[in-house]
Amino acid sequence: MKLLQDILYKVRLEGVVGKTNVAVESIHSDSRAVRPMSLFVAVKGLQSDGHSYISKAIELGAAAIVCEELPENLEENIVYVQVANTSKALGIMASNFYENPSEKMKVLAVTGTNGKTTVATLLFRLYRSMGFKCGLLSTVVNRINEVEIPSTHTTPDAVALNDLLARMHREGCTHVFMEASSHALHQNRMAGVQVDGAIFTNLSHDHLDYHGSMNEYIKAKKILFDQLPSTAYAVVNADDRYYDALVSACKGRVRTYALHTMADYKAKLIENSLEGLQINIDRFELHSPLIGEFNAYNLTAVFAAAVELGTDPTTVLVHLSSLGAPEGRFQYIRKQDGTTAIVDYAHTPDALENVLNTIQSVRGQEEIISVVGCGGDRDRTKRPIMASIAANKSDRVIVTSDNPRSEDPKAIIQEMVDGLDPIQKKKVLSVTDRREAIEVACSLAKPGDIILIAGKGHEKYQEISGVKHPFDDLQIITELFQTN
Repeated sequence: MKLLQDILYKVRLEGVVGKTNVAVESIHSDSRAVRPMSLFVAVKGLQSDGHSYISKAIELGAAAIVCEELPENLEENIVYVQVANTSKALGIMASNFYENPSEKMKVLAVTGTNGKTTVATLLFRLYRSMGFKCGLLSTVVNRINEVEIPSTHTTPDAVALNDLLARMHREGCTHVFMEASSHALHQNRMAGVQVDGAIFTNLSHDHLDYHGSMNEYIKAKKILFDQLPSTAYAVVNADDRYYDALVSACKGRVRTYALHTMADYKAKLIENSLEGLQINIDRFELHSPLIGEFNAYNLTAVFAAAVELGTDPTTVLVHLSSLGAPEGRFQYIRKQDGTTAIVDYAHTPDALENVLNTIQSVRGQEEIISVVGCGGDRDRTKRPIMASIAANKSDRVIVTSDNPRSEDPKAIIQEMVDGLDPIQKKKVLSVTDRREAIEVACSLAKPGDIILIAGKGHEKYQEISGVKHPFDDLQIITELFQTN
């Protein structure tokens, strides 16, 4: 239980009706979760406006309301607090309510279009292997040391985020590694969280259905770096053309990493094969079971972030060299006849191109057969682009369903195919059922060929018409390899 006046610490107030010494037992932005002695925060969302549910929250027992616009009729014995931006206020209040857990641990946040999960997970595994108690907040799973907590969002909402951070602190965690999505940054879910280090991986076409343009997408990512205190640091990919814009207002120390341009942490890719990578980072040499140039970037980012955190470089290399890829990130299995299947979360044009470039760089005469889909109710502009990339960089392509959600799977597939020229279309088959598409890929593959199953990676479901059905790409391809 906290007093409202303490929860409001550092929140810019525009007006208060009532006394703020009222006791609060919980904070909610969803009126359905409100119970007696709750604080309800009316947040304006994409689908609904929390201001419409103020009366409902009061009926359920809310003791105080935080809003941008005061209701016309004010209830007696209810405290009303007016602020300019309730989503930002929610983050600060949630942090205060949980006693500012981020200030008691080292928090590193990773943002970018691709690589967030890999970098955050590698950092978590790295520090766990060195004996630290750590927390992980990622697309795949949340972890408090070795305890798994299912993940529903890349970055949780402000209340859930601070609840998790508080639990991590209670369990003795000294370090937290988290993904910071553009949606979360734009929606102020991380407001009030003290970040000690921010990592930028790369920026490419994604989430334009939400942000509207690349400029707005960049602005959302930039929030993470704009809010860093002077005591923090930023590790950014100097090979990405957007990196300079992202850190233009950064108050913390900025360190760069790169493979192709000058940087504070300059890496050179020495060897790339299905057996793994050999990378030189300045005077240090790193061997890793991970594959591909994109993972050379991820490993360099992890190395730089750990060193900037004050960890001995040699110790970092020893532990980092033994770490494998996170679930659903370039995971591969081999059949007895030499056929290889790769499961990867690549669901953006850039990620798909990176994965296919990597496969091309390590193959011999083997053919590449790609199974590719695009999600429903998401950025439609990338559909024809992804189909074209798959056709250009594969020998055969099966276009199929991903998570069609509320859309017609056949319509999504048609939008993908519409982006192909006549030559590309000769390589492509359309198979709506995803399992059948994977089966077709297996039937087309000759001994030694490489099958890429892209788009879902770690996900254990397929969402169709609002219903999530069990579906695991890796499990399915493993079963098919064992039975055929």
